Parts: sequence; structure tokens; C-alpha cells
Amino acid sequence: MPLQLHPRLKQDCIELGRFKLCRLLLMNDSQFPWFLLIPERPDLTELYQLNQQEQVQFIEESCYLSKHLATLFHADKINVAAIGNLVPQLHIHHIVRYHSDIAWPAPVWGRFDPVNYTPDKIQEIRQLLTPIIKNYE
Repeated sequence: MPLQLHPRLKQDCIELGRFKLCRLLLMNDSQFPWFLLIPERPDLTELYQLNQQEQVQFIEESCYLSKHLATLFHADKINVAAIGNLVPQLHIHHIVRYHSDIAWPAPVWGRFDPVNYTPDKIQEIRQLLTPIIKNYE
């Protein structure tokens, strides 16, 4: 049975693809290149609930994504975090940060109303990340 996304993730995000373990989503807020990894396992709220092999797989996917986001988006910093206070389904944020972004150096959560991506910008990001997703080994 395919993973059912939490309604808030369905509402706020755009699906971009899948790695071996995780689904990759884009947060629909053009103020920050903001991506989420969601392990394709039901009923998880914490990373430790994955078995040891899945934990290693997750870390590999997270590091792979972070490295490519840093390069593709010329990041000053990549913020990686698992909060889950509003959305209990396990999801890990990967946010590209710049010294010049509107929230720097504070966290991005809840500071500004989101500014949705245009369809053209979503397509541009999808084209940028598709080779990264497909080339994951």
C-alpha cells in the first residue's frame, strides 16, 4: 500500500520524485528552496522508528540531497531538521539558506506567509532535480 501523506503535506507541498526509501517534496514557498524527505513507511513519527538499515539509507539520501541542493542552489547553508509538532508524520526538512534571505539567520518556520511558486518555476525546479533523483544509486 502506498504511503498516505499527511493532509498538511499534501496541501503545502509538491511531489518531485522518489529515492530508494524516501519521497521528495518541494514546500510551496518560493521564498526558500525548501525540500522534504518522507520515508515510504506507514505510521512513523520519529527517525529511530526506522530499522537500522533504513536509518542508514535515510542518512545517505539526506546527505546526497543536501550536497546536490548546496551545489545547484549555491547555498550558504543547508538547514536539515525534523520538527513534527504540527505534522506528526515523519518528514525531514532540507532548506537552502542564504545570508541574504529574508529570515537569515533565524529559522524559517512561521515567520512569513508563504509565497507560492509559479507553474513555470515549479517546472524549472523539477527539471533541475530530476537528474539528481534518477542518478541516485
